[in-house]
Amino acid sequence: MNSYIYIMTNKINGTLYVGVTSDIVKRIYEHKNSLTDGFTAKYNLKQLVYYEIYEDIKEAIKREKQLKSWKRAWKIELIESFNKSWNDLYESLL
Repeated sequence: MNSYIYIMTNKINGTLYVGVTSDIVKRIYEHKNSLTDGFTAKYNLKQLVYYEIYEDIKEAIKREKQLKSWKRAWKIELIESFNKSWNDLYESLL
């Protein structure tokens, strides 16, 4: 079973959230519909702008921690290298 790290935002260059999950479709659905309290609901983060796939959850968690420690500019550069227009990638997962 795959695991994922992902980045959510509310707009281009907006607030960023880095998360990890073993079910990305379900987790992003929860964020989009504010089904869980917390940071993403508080800041209305509904757009999936970046994700990576891992076979090992331990590696995904390691990468999540790495990205959370990054400077904001590095995260933006990473997003734009993968998704220059900051499109919502959720539909592409379905």
